Amino acid sequence: MTITMQFLGAAGTVTGSRFLIRSEKSTILIDAGMFQGLKELRLKNWDPFPINPAEIDAIVLTHAHLDHCGYIPALVADGFTGAIFATEWTAKLAEVVMRDSAKIQMEDAEYAARKGYSKHANPCALYDERAVEKTVKLFKIVEFRESVSISSDASIILRPAGHILGAAFAEVNIGDKRILFTGDMGRPSHPLLRAPDDFPGGHFDAVVTESTYGDRTHEGEVALKLFADTINRTLKRGGSVLIPAFAVDRTEVVLMELRRLMDQQLIPRAPIWVDSPMALTALRYYRTALSEESPEIRSDMASGYADSDPFDSGTLREAHTVADSKLLNDPHAPCIIVSASGMATGGRVVHHLEGMLPDPLNTVMLVGYQAVGTRGRSLVDGATSLKMYGKYVQVRADIVQAGGFSVHADGPELIEWLGGAESKPSTVYVVHGEDDSAKEFRNRIENELGWLAVVPKDQERVVI
Repeated sequence: MTITMQFLGAAGTVTGSRFLIRSEKSTILIDAGMFQGLKELRLKNWDPFPINPAEIDAIVLTHAHLDHCGYIPALVADGFTGAIFATEWTAKLAEVVMRDSAKIQMEDAEYAARKGYSKHANPCALYDERAVEKTVKLFKIVEFRESVSISSDASIILRPAGHILGAAFAEVNIGDKRILFTGDMGRPSHPLLRAPDDFPGGHFDAVVTESTYGDRTHEGEVALKLFADTINRTLKRGGSVLIPAFAVDRTEVVLMELRRLMDQQLIPRAPIWVDSPMALTALRYYRTALSEESPEIRSDMASGYADSDPFDSGTLREAHTVADSKLLNDPHAPCIIVSASGMATGGRVVHHLEGMLPDPLNTVMLVGYQAVGTRGRSLVDGATSLKMYGKYVQVRADIVQAGGFSVHADGPELIEWLGGAESKPSTVYVVHGEDDSAKEFRNRIENELGWLAVVPKDQERVVI
């Protein structure tokens, strides 16, 4: 039996994860993410899918970030009716992410039409909330570490990846072949979640591994000191700090660090605003997982915060309404604003950037990966102006990139995890990384583990 795999996204780039596996009996899609960043990548979201979505038997979702789940409603709108297999928290969080994505797309399309800055006569969203409603009805919950049949000749096992709540790496057994997809692999040192499960035993015919930080080693205490020093410096001069943060997990990790710093009197007890409907919903889910002592939560966390909230420094404020959010576009008193999206590609944070970037008293602190082509990456690269809603805004605020918050495994951590394999996989495919990062990580795999490793091209098809 011939098994093929095609790389429909996250090949040569860090976004749009989509991997299509086909046998004589089954068609399986691993992840279905949206492309973000460069315009040429974003336009790929509008390309016709290479097969009729109605032909896909099942989608396996590793976790709930937009670049892994955000394209699923588009497939549903075009005819996909199969099951979407995911863990419980992934299904819950993915619903939040997809609803937010649909809402932002519809609002942006309406705003572009009203302001006339789109080149399209009738700007429209990739999908709407009705498509999301159909999508959430297709989820099938999978328990960690249990083998589940997903088609006539395919089964999966999802194991904790320690990246975000619900995140998994996936073992796919199809026909007589065995394939492992890392999804986004977490770190052993996540402040809230347990470390990823070890690499599974037995032989794999293929391993598809992410390489987001495959060419580097994460910073530690030095990066966290920069985070604290930046807050102190900004608040002291009467400015406010804007932290664009991914709504799912990054917001929680940042809030935990802010509480630690305030508890230890390392930064002042300034107001902390969370301004993202999606982030606030995700925060509620994380609190639920903690209170229920979910097995994904570190045991010391479950007991250490029995009578308090690890995310609330005592100054936490939640911006639930549009009116609350608008007040933060030009803060009248020093504060810290945590708002999505993490790369400033959309959402309320863009309005805050529009209001805060021209003021040299303020600081925009970037605490996550900034993909090429995003506003966040432009700021990191020293942009002196930024385009938002059809017009340019001057960048006079301080721009600081602070590490120490990544929940992606870095190069050495990925190598150590892969090195736990009992036997050498037939082939390793290096994906979900910018070109330099993927190639550097491929070289590490070849040199340090002695495995055959390949960086696949976009749309490339291989035989497993």
